[in-house]
Amino acid sequence: MNPLWSLLERASGAAPADVAIAAASPEEAPLTWKDAETLALTEAARMAARGAVAGTRVACLADNGPGVLLASFAAARLGAVLVPLNPRLTRPEQRRIVELAGCTLALADARYHARAEELVGEARALLLERPPRPGAGRGANGPDGTCPPPATVNETSPAQLYFTSGTTGAPKGVVLTHGNIHAHALAAVEALELTGHDTWGHFAPMFHLADAWATFAVTAVGGTHAFLPRFDAARCLEVCQRDRVTLTNLVPTMLQRVLAAVEDGLAPPRSLRLCLSGGAPIAPAVVERVLSTLGCAYRQTYGLTETSPYLTLSQLEQHEEGLPLAERAQRLARTGTPFPTVELRVVDAEGRPVPPDDATVGEIVVRGPTISPGYWQNEEATAAAHRDGWFHTGDLATIDVRGSVLIVDRLKDLILSGGENVYSIEVEAALLAHPAVLECAVFGLPHSDLGECVSAAVVLRSGRALEAEELRDHCRERIAGYKLPRRLWLVEELPRTGSGKIRKRALREQAAAGALGAEA
Repeated sequence: MNPLWSLLERASGAAPADVAIAAASPEEAPLTWKDAETLALTEAARMAARGAVAGTRVACLADNGPGVLLASFAAARLGAVLVPLNPRLTRPEQRRIVELAGCTLALADARYHARAEELVGEARALLLERPPRPGAGRGANGPDGTCPPPATVNETSPAQLYFTSGTTGAPKGVVLTHGNIHAHALAAVEALELTGHDTWGHFAPMFHLADAWATFAVTAVGGTHAFLPRFDAARCLEVCQRDRVTLTNLVPTMLQRVLAAVEDGLAPPRSLRLCLSGGAPIAPAVVERVLSTLGCAYRQTYGLTETSPYLTLSQLEQHEEGLPLAERAQRLARTGTPFPTVELRVVDAEGRPVPPDDATVGEIVVRGPTISPGYWQNEEATAAAHRDGWFHTGDLATIDVRGSVLIVDRLKDLILSGGENVYSIEVEAALLAHPAVLECAVFGLPHSDLGECVSAAVVLRSGRALEAEELRDHCRERIAGYKLPRRLWLVEELPRTGSGKIRKRALREQAAAGALGAEA
């Protein structure tokens, strides 16, 4: 039994001549599903020849590309555990992950091959070779001339090991099993109505679950994979046009840049039927821009690395599809209803479900087959997150009678100011409603009188100017006075993790050290 490898095997068997991987340039030819299976077998043989067996941890250091997809299936065939590395991390940060995971082999594209050799040793670093033109592959033979048969794994066998981005503390290794990933792939096919006619744009980083889940879900239906090595808004739109991309997931920063590029004159992606975004809550005003500017459907996503990742998706009910644009955007900006296979509750401090009044705030807890069994060699962290059969997300939300949740904050980002709870997401939505604001982050800072004061770092759209008091006046019309940012900085950019999430902890530290610049 090897469910992840079988996804590729079935795609190749069902439609061997269909396009699996779009050509990277007009000079190249696309790869079929038969090509993809042959190349993945070749990769598995090369890995096995270097000692990879079931349970071997294999680091992967690469930009988006076919090599990452092929390596994912090759590792699955062998029962090896793939450990994706963020290329933007420093060598000491990458080395720490390699050591914590116990990686004895690394796969890297040419750009990062020298770094991979430093991390695991020259003899243990394999180059992710550029897939050859169709018909030019070496076949499914490694140096010893054979590829091992698919490893027998079960649902609890580790398949991938992700080290969390560390927005609130030290990174932890999240174990995802073959069962987690396979169940999520099939649930995504159902929830997103994926078919073999879809082309997925790998624009978000494949070293992160913002995109990596699509490797398996799109393969499950025999769709097509299109790649952009490193994100650029103009190139993203170009790939969408060239490869007729039908759906993709863009982390918030990417989405804002694509919207700005289209609003500045670049052609919208006419083939796109659905744009997903997650990693942070979204303001309804941004959803309005997606619907009107990109001309496609939109669904807000919410999930964690520990949940494979999706826990909820926003969606309009049939009777809501004819609502005015602003009302549709308001509903689509919600965190959404549970993803298939996920059982979700919003509970109070005693673990009791809160009333479905869309007003009472509680913590989101979940369970189901897509939830990670725990953290790599960290029993303390596993026990803290998994309690009484439920995984505690640390996210605060309300829930309505339809079971639709609305996240109001991270538990660790809640601001306690003057005895009042201030939810940073609500303040961010007010800031983002100003047409001059591109993006922002709201966080709490120590205050001698209030305990914490509401603070904000704001990035303005190109060519726009804005006075702090004008922005506060704008917010004053939308939120209570105690929620207004008392301290405000206009910055060029916000610190982010490799997956595009804003690092609020870094903002707090920079503000405390006076490193954010002059206050507005």
